Amino acid sequence: MTITLTTKEYSKLWAEAEINSQKSPESNEFIYQVPKQLGKGYVQDIEVYPHLLLSISDSEYHDDVLIKVPEYNHPLQFCLELLGSNTDDTLISGAGVQRSWTWEIQKHQRSVGVDIHMPPSLLGTFFPTAGGEIPSQFSLLAKGDDWQTMLEPKKTVAVHSVAQQIINCPYQGIAKLMYLQVRVLELIRLQLTPMLVDQGGMQPSLRLKAETIARIHHAKEILHSRVENPPSLLELSQLVGVSDRTLRRGFQELFRTTVFSYITNQRMEWAEELLRQGNLSVASVANKVGYSNLGHFAAAFKRRFGMTPGKCLLGNKSVSGSKAVSE
Repeated sequence: MTITLTTKEYSKLWAEAEINSQKSPESNEFIYQVPKQLGKGYVQDIEVYPHLLLSISDSEYHDDVLIKVPEYNHPLQFCLELLGSNTDDTLISGAGVQRSWTWEIQKHQRSVGVDIHMPPSLLGTFFPTAGGEIPSQFSLLAKGDDWQTMLEPKKTVAVHSVAQQIINCPYQGIAKLMYLQVRVLELIRLQLTPMLVDQGGMQPSLRLKAETIARIHHAKEILHSRVENPPSLLELSQLVGVSDRTLRRGFQELFRTTVFSYITNQRMEWAEELLRQGNLSVASVANKVGYSNLGHFAAAFKRRFGMTPGKCLLGNKSVSGSKAVSE
């Protein structure tokens, strides 16, 4: 049996389950029980620093569950599974606009993991530059009103070890908070280190099979032909016959960009062409290339070309007389 829920319905179930949950003895903690209709287990939320939330989860669902997540503004997130269906990689989900997607939870699959949620500005506090700003190497993790960046560095023994230490924290009270503060920053550091070591990418060579390469190229062709209304990552992976994970990593390996960044760049190229023609308003161009939110369109356009869509419509040249380098 498969249960399909909207995020509103899913949140309502958790809100009802919260009534039976208990406040932790620690003032900065709360433990939520998984809704009984869905499964068993818990999520433990701990405010380790102001505005930085650590979540430790251990759950198992009775049925396959599909949760339809709409487009929304997403914080900076570091997460990894120690037990479950995706234990090889960690995930860095950058701050910015996350596209709508379907979250799939497999039945009878116990999942144990660690999540860290925080505003990207804290990177400037934890790893400051001389001016106290976010290090330039991490700027792609703070997209604001633009589409978020998602990275999948391989999970190392060190990352796994620190996550285990977080879950099995042996202390209580202030000692526990101090212990978790150190371990959380260490986990973030370990996940960000590959970005400092190799600015060219997070992924090792995948050594893709010829058939898989052909399928990923087909995916790129589909995206190119459906720029204004692209399929979701899950739909695209099904269309070309590979898993969404293989599609994400393979696209990065072959084209040195993410699926979402490719779509955004294609949209921006088309938008600039339409604006240069001068026949349509900025709002009309935004709608034509697939943006329902004019603010998101303007932010993405300025990031790509260094000027607003309005200035482009008036015939202004982009930064330094040429297009900004794409991601």
